[in-house]
Amino acid sequence: MTKSQLSFRLRQNAPQQTRRESRDKSHKKPQKPPPNKPAEVSSSPGLIFPASDTAFKTLLSARFCAAIWSHISDCDETFNYWEPMHYLIFGKGLQTWEYSPQFGLRSYFYLMLHAAPAWIYHKLVQPNPLLMFYFVRCILGVICASCEVYFYKSVCREFGVHIGRICLAFQLFSAGMFISSTSFLPSSFAMYTFAAACASWWQQKYALAIFFTALGSLLGWPFAALLGVPIAFDMLVRRKLYLDFVAWSALCALVILVPMVVVDSMLFGKLIIAPVNIVLYNVFGGAGPNLYGTEPFTFYLINGFVNFNFIWIFALLSPIAITLNYFCVPAKNKCTVYLPYWLSLSPLYLWLLVFMIQEHKEERFLYPVYPLICLSGAITVDIIQKLWFRILNLIQKMPQGTHYLDKTMFIMFLSIMLTSLLGISRILSLHRNYHASIDLMMELNKYPVEQKISERAQINVCYGKEWHRYPSSFFLPNVNWNIRFIKSEFDGMLPAPYSVGDNATSIVHEYFNDQNREAPELYFDINKCHFLVDTDLGKETALEPNYANQKDRWKVIKTHRFLNQSKSHPLFRAFYILYWSDRYVTFSNFSLLQSTRLKIK
Repeated sequence: MTKSQLSFRLRQNAPQQTRRESRDKSHKKPQKPPPNKPAEVSSSPGLIFPASDTAFKTLLSARFCAAIWSHISDCDETFNYWEPMHYLIFGKGLQTWEYSPQFGLRSYFYLMLHAAPAWIYHKLVQPNPLLMFYFVRCILGVICASCEVYFYKSVCREFGVHIGRICLAFQLFSAGMFISSTSFLPSSFAMYTFAAACASWWQQKYALAIFFTALGSLLGWPFAALLGVPIAFDMLVRRKLYLDFVAWSALCALVILVPMVVVDSMLFGKLIIAPVNIVLYNVFGGAGPNLYGTEPFTFYLINGFVNFNFIWIFALLSPIAITLNYFCVPAKNKCTVYLPYWLSLSPLYLWLLVFMIQEHKEERFLYPVYPLICLSGAITVDIIQKLWFRILNLIQKMPQGTHYLDKTMFIMFLSIMLTSLLGISRILSLHRNYHASIDLMMELNKYPVEQKISERAQINVCYGKEWHRYPSSFFLPNVNWNIRFIKSEFDGMLPAPYSVGDNATSIVHEYFNDQNREAPELYFDINKCHFLVDTDLGKETALEPNYANQKDRWKVIKTHRFLNQSKSHPLFRAFYILYWSDRYVTFSNFSLLQSTRLKIK
């Protein structure tokens, strides 16, 4: 922990000198302090905050926990990122229509940057593929923690150490950051880069801010460019840095796009600019994302509270809090260093405005602004403390020089304790309710060793109605084990195995389409399945029977508990509450079945 100097403590939210004034003062001869009067450093907790190395260690610990214990919450992560990366490393995996050359919505170059350390690890050690999965996740955790600590340092500089330490606590214990920090998704990548872009922006490192924004937008998720609009506004309208903006934007676009287009075009067998294609598909005349489901306006409001609890409410209330702060708090306590509050936080509200009105909503779409949610929540807590101190000062005049933190620290402690407990409750609930899909595949991964199954045996592992819970081919024991899909009630487009051969990424398959139409030729014959993953939900249809009850065809190898959402209370399935969750949450059997009719050779 670090204690800030008293002068910084008193100016952490006060107007700051301009750079020119700072430069002029730096050339003046420093005056010697009066003798026998050393500067006093208060022992008040209002001065204590984590140093950068301490913040990094705590963030890294939290992200490693996420890498190990978080489940895959979105099948898009499995089929659009883990599976193609498995193909790049092992020459085998599942391909989605987005990677078909006639559409080219995804970038192999983006995958290669993630696959490189895993490929090196594979060549050096030849580990179990399962270890490679967690190795990549841990690398993502290191990257996320590095960007977060850069973000934290800039928050402390721009908004003050008090807001910085609250923001850090919110980041550490929020379920939203736990889920997103090690997800192999472009939206998580955009979260890393935008946190770094904000940190650079608040330090007036505009070249870096543009680079990180371009990196997240062009290499990761094109729609993240929206988050760079306030940075562009600051440079072009407020600072008049026209030449700098154009030059750095062009240079960054060139550095990122050229290798991406070259690599992708080689693999697809034609000219492909993936960021352009995905924007065209989603915005300008493509089939659009609404084919994959729509949600009501309240979706993000509920999801935000589930993942951030009261931090989310604080973040939504921050414009009101900032307005009250402007009118009710003395000017010397309410200014940031370089940018006004409204401009620093505008990316968050611009993002919410655009995505809340979209019909197709996904939890991952808000990932890029998760750090700003924590910051906005921290600012609101800080303003509540100032307003409370203001009220106390009106009731009873405080001694001159009394700082608002001396009388309001309990508000910070209560806020952090409440939000942290709810965040941990949500994390426990996620692991308890949904981790069975990964636990079961980990059991399958070690099954050949336990049963002494030959490594050369060709094995088919089948999924039916639970196809979207498949965690990836990294969980299969080796490349001779194949993932297959059998017919279920789902009637949309499923992934297909990559073709064999060096040109597999450039082959156009007729069954791929962008209309989410079913391709019957992709279904596998259940009679050829050696293993089957299925869930007993207490109801059956002709296409989704309870396979575990078919004793003449299947035997149960392993079973784990998995949440039965339709039979569980919404509150107690969202948050784990000791004793009460056991009473109001219902679980089903998530089972690994082995065929009794097929012998493994």
